[in-house]
Amino acid sequence: MIAIGSDHGGYELKNQIIDHLRSRGMEVKDFGIYSQDSMDYPDIAKPVCKAVLSGEAEQGILICGTGIGISIAANKIKGIRAALCTDVFSAKMAKQHNNANILCLGGRVTGPELAFMIADTWIDEKFLGGRHQNRIDKIHIMESE
Repeated sequence: MIAIGSDHGGYELKNQIIDHLRSRGMEVKDFGIYSQDSMDYPDIAKPVCKAVLSGEAEQGILICGTGIGISIAANKIKGIRAALCTDVFSAKMAKQHNNANILCLGGRVTGPELAFMIADTWIDEKFLGGRHQNRIDKIHIMESE
């Protein structure tokens, strides 16, 4: 299951990605926003990240206008590795090397077709482990300092 959420800047792209993922047969839980009314991105980042950390969702997607603010907010939550991806290669590396559990996108800067390709790549890739796990372990140590 994929948890997804956006602020008002990502509302339209969020709905398009939900439709796309469901067309792939994926289960998606929408954490809002449910209109284009103004919403502060930290208020959406937190429940999506908590769903991923609790195991309610396997991974999450967060969208704001640029993807920057919501990725900063998500990365403040211990255990979250949120990656703002603007291209397919970065999405691939975010999963393979960084084991990113949250994908962040910019609704005002990334068109839907590219966003679908980025999301599909990130969802379908697998973490490679090995030397990359050592780096993730060091991030976990940093979170507890």
